[in-house]
Amino acid sequence: MKRLARAFGPIILVFITYIVFSGSVRPYDLVTGAIVAVVVGLLVANIVVAKPSKLVEVWRLGWLIAYAIYYFFVAEVRAHLDVIYRILHPRMPVNPGIVRVAYGVETDYAITTIANSITNTPGTVVVDLDPDRKVFYVHWINIRVKKEELEPKVARKHISQTFEKFARKIFD
Repeated sequence: MKRLARAFGPIILVFITYIVFSGSVRPYDLVTGAIVAVVVGLLVANIVVAKPSKLVEVWRLGWLIAYAIYYFFVAEVRAHLDVIYRILHPRMPVNPGIVRVAYGVETDYAITTIANSITNTPGTVVVDLDPDRKVFYVHWINIRVKKEELEPKVARKHISQTFEKFARKIFD
């Protein structure tokens, strides 16, 4: 029974993914998608779902939708415009470097969400992670010249603080 509770989320996710990528809602595809979803969901349930009770907390879905809207329509647009500005500027104001960015989330999903958000945003790439010190090492297109802005907690404000807020509400 516990495995079935854990499998519910992966089954739904696999089924939706199958239907989206097959591009069809014919009965054959619905049945095939359901069979594949159940098999895959049961196989991976104990690996990917630690607390099945989180799957039914609707407010987490609300935060996920809010995060998607923020990420795609605010963070990405802002970062793309910044990179475009740097490319088109006659002096190309680029001062790249690697900075430590502190994080405070606990779950692997939240850490991965933040790292992916940083990496997928133009101008920043997570190159390493130190879970003992709870920092990401991030290549940043334009590090600040003030020494205090290179501190992990200060760099966090500029790079990942908003991502972390959403990741904590969704996964922790």
